Amino acid sequence: MITVSDIHKSYGNLNVLRGIDLTIKPREIVSIVGPSGAGKTTLLQIIGSLDRPDSGRVLYDDTDIYTLTDKELARFRNANIGFVFQFHQLLPEFTLLENVALPGMIGGMSRAKAFTRAGELINYLGLTSRVDHRPAELSGGERQRAAVARALVNNPRVVLADEPSGSLDSQNRNDLHRLFFELRRDMGQTLVIVTHDENLAADTDRIIHMRDGAIVSQTTRKQ
Repeated sequence: MITVSDIHKSYGNLNVLRGIDLTIKPREIVSIVGPSGAGKTTLLQIIGSLDRPDSGRVLYDDTDIYTLTDKELARFRNANIGFVFQFHQLLPEFTLLENVALPGMIGGMSRAKAFTRAGELINYLGLTSRVDHRPAELSGGERQRAAVARALVNNPRVVLADEPSGSLDSQNRNDLHRLFFELRRDMGQTLVIVTHDENLAADTDRIIHMRDGAIVSQTTRKQ
């Protein structure tokens, strides 16, 4: 589904990624681990079209995303990729329902359809009683589940998560981990997760180990 070929990325004299090759299969849950500065987040951003590589290719099936114009790439991203970040990045002035619906409206859904879809996801994630609350009125776990709902509103093929449980306590962290596997089961999502959480990584289908801008090993979980 996703093919990453010979990706290089530098910032000034700092070589962040050094020839990354990676293939991710449909419905696979992959974790990317490694020390700080290994290039994990940069790789995730390039896979997610948030940052262009200096060279190399990223293909979603037959679509080479970095041959697209910026406008085409923005449309592709909105339709195909959902993002979950460590600190949720919900808009503080909007309610939970509005935050979740927003990517749908940006993607061209009618307001009514986006709000209906958002409501379905909010219900799926057990947040119905919080639908009219703003982010400051939600707990940390509720905010992160809201971020997951927002990532799913356009029914993306892929969800990319960058340290999604890093700011959560142990109970909410466990709940979020379980949710990722439920998404694959119920919605057929492919997930790529950058994490320092060894327990989450150990449960994923494959662990990509990075160091100094390169993939140094891969571990496939025994079935």
